[in-house]
Amino acid sequence: MKKFSVILLLIIVPFLLDAQDTIKKNGISFKALVMDYQSQNGGDISAIKDYHHGFEIGYHRLINDNFSLNVPFKFGNVNRGSKDTLDGLREKVYGLDIQGQYSFKKPMEQINPYALLGVGVVSLGSDGIDVQVPVGLGVSVRVAPGGFINLQAEYRQSFIKERSNLHYGLGFKFFPGQMAAPKPMEEEKDKDSDGDGISDKLDLCPDIAGLKLYNGCPDTDGDGIPDYQDKCPKVAGTKALMGCPDGDGDGISDNEDECPTMAGTKENKGCPEKVKDTDGDGVNDDVDKCPDQAGTAANNGCPEVKVNLDRDGDGVLDKDDRCPDAPGPKAYNGCPDTDGDGLDDSIDRCPKTPGTVAANGCPEITKEDKKTLDVAMRAVQFDTGKNTLKSESYTILRQIVSIMNRYPDYNLVISGHTDNVGSAIANQDLSERRARACLDYLVGQGVQKSRLSSVGYGESRPVSSNDSEPGRTLNRRVEFTMLPR
Repeated sequence: MKKFSVILLLIIVPFLLDAQDTIKKNGISFKALVMDYQSQNGGDISAIKDYHHGFEIGYHRLINDNFSLNVPFKFGNVNRGSKDTLDGLREKVYGLDIQGQYSFKKPMEQINPYALLGVGVVSLGSDGIDVQVPVGLGVSVRVAPGGFINLQAEYRQSFIKERSNLHYGLGFKFFPGQMAAPKPMEEEKDKDSDGDGISDKLDLCPDIAGLKLYNGCPDTDGDGIPDYQDKCPKVAGTKALMGCPDGDGDGISDNEDECPTMAGTKENKGCPEKVKDTDGDGVNDDVDKCPDQAGTAANNGCPEVKVNLDRDGDGVLDKDDRCPDAPGPKAYNGCPDTDGDGLDDSIDRCPKTPGTVAANGCPEITKEDKKTLDVAMRAVQFDTGKNTLKSESYTILRQIVSIMNRYPDYNLVISGHTDNVGSAIANQDLSERRARACLDYLVGQGVQKSRLSSVGYGESRPVSSNDSEPGRTLNRRVEFTMLPR
């Protein structure tokens, strides 16, 4: 028996001395016991007067949400007796168990029933040492953040002294760390990483000190537009130009204006319109039929020739031929219609593939393929907050690969969009990364990279209201747009 006791202690001590456990996993319990050493040894279970009192103190260790370890120490006075006789003499009993407890709910639930099974060493006074296996049921009722009233009943099978018995206990169990748990949560709630007086929970820019007016984000240039919305955060500008200045007042922000000190037009990239005469012959390019060859005004800017030339022999003189090196009918100003779709090669975006006027000479995309592209806008899915494609997206993306193969004269523009949850900067970055993830997948499936482009618009182009979850779901999308090359 001594050897067994030493082994039992070696099992218990590591749990009691484990210095790396957090206090939240450890608890203690106290119980008043009613010990029945009579009914299982020839006595009457209804003879409650023969029951005796004891006491238990225990150590508890939470292993996971459902399983815990309990090491109870028990002591009390019971009648001395055997299976065949009850002589009525009192004796002191002491016991130490190791019990595994399986909880049917999570540890801190209001009412938590459990079952137990274990093994214990019991000193029975003059009867010596006994080994007993307890099995039982109990319930814990939470009355404080870490405190429980505990009711338990167990049957204890004796293996040496034939002194099987019943224990009933009522007491209190508590976990000190659970009672202190709300404190760190309060600290987290009020955390202010950038020290701007706005808690991280409410701060749109929690790592950069900012102003309450802009939900914790800075406005470096003081133009009334927070930096995360300001395309020129270090130079004061106007809201209409997203925080950028317009020095010449032409409606084009200085960062996009090639002539920031001279008013110009958008078509001319902010510069004033210029009259060009590339060949310097005195005939402006807009009316010069030979803008790269010096000529005369009388010959519409083309050089004077003594003999009218027709290099391609199609009956249209070179000066009037839009395709002087390729024969074509006069109806098409000397240009051929290689694919025979009614648009001459000079204006046909797909000169080698028959198409329609509406598509600039390129083949029309079928209704079925357009529908596939529309479905892809909803079907392409990502992990929450990431640009990682979900496996269910691969089927629709492979269908897009097939569409690209059917329309070799088209390019594909991939645009990413988000809802307005979170910061605009983070949403812009996420939309760009998601669009790029789709592009990379298509390249990996054999589509030429030169035929693909991706762009992210963040939350700037919603298709529905962001005030409801269905609306936000519609705004989280990736669009696929086919364009003639």
